[in-house]
Amino acid sequence: MIDYEHDISAIDADLIRHGMAAIHLLRAGDQAALVDCGTGHSLPNVRAALTARGVAPEALRYIILTHVHLDHASGAGAAMRAFPDAQLVVHPRGARHMVDPSKLIAGATAVYGEQAMAVMYGDILPVDAARVIETHDGFVLDFNGRPLEFIDTPGHAKHHHCIWDARSASWFTGDTFGLAYPECTVDGRAFIFPTSSPVQFDPEAMKASVERLLARNPEAMFLTHYGRVTHVPELGRALLARIDAHVAIARAAATAGDGRKQALLSALSLYLMDELRAHGSPLTHDEAMAIWGLDIELNAQGLEVWLDGAAA
Repeated sequence: MIDYEHDISAIDADLIRHGMAAIHLLRAGDQAALVDCGTGHSLPNVRAALTARGVAPEALRYIILTHVHLDHASGAGAAMRAFPDAQLVVHPRGARHMVDPSKLIAGATAVYGEQAMAVMYGDILPVDAARVIETHDGFVLDFNGRPLEFIDTPGHAKHHHCIWDARSASWFTGDTFGLAYPECTVDGRAFIFPTSSPVQFDPEAMKASVERLLARNPEAMFLTHYGRVTHVPELGRALLARIDAHVAIARAAATAGDGRKQALLSALSLYLMDELRAHGSPLTHDEAMAIWGLDIELNAQGLEVWLDGAAA
């Protein structure tokens, strides 16, 4: 667990490797909330973190999902059973998938297979609809006197919102503000790139969402992948440029026929390695791919879906 100012902590979600996905713990007086909840395997880490910070299970009042992709939300059903006084706060486009996760499970199983699903996500349980709070753009949750504002942020997914915490002057960004893994940080400067994972990547919507976040002049961003990042204007410029670069790579690969997927994978890997070296990182190609491999695979898949939709 990493503790930050303003009663915010990052709990490792225990997804595939350490430092891949964070669950953020917020405290307001004698109450607590989670932003994203990880997978069915994340619950022991959450329980341990609450115990370490002296938070009783009944004090956890909200489980807030930035969106319902499985690395962020598949543990919601288990967490809601473990914390019976909590309510689930979710984008209205995602709420039905938490109440009945069968479509999420089927879609992800088609991508990963049953065995990998069990290893990565564990049991995916439904949530009682009576305990669900659906947000809207501009919705404000009174978290024990600590207001949390929700804005709609499509681009990565249509069921994505980000959460503004005025106390820390920061956003909880889910996947809208990209990925910035700790291993790629150089001299305190994070390295960031977008996540264009399937199936709802929309580059123009993503850029508009990023611009909307930046307009608030945040002190920091709290990313699910991974943790707190600062130097926000610099990261925002880099992220916007890398969204455009992903689009350019996709368009260049569009004519590759049956080799399109491999062309995307190769071009994305080369591009990101060039950017990482320019950032000053000493990581080798193999070391970087050990960190980014799944993300590059998902980004390529998402770009293929986007290309097919753009051509339709």
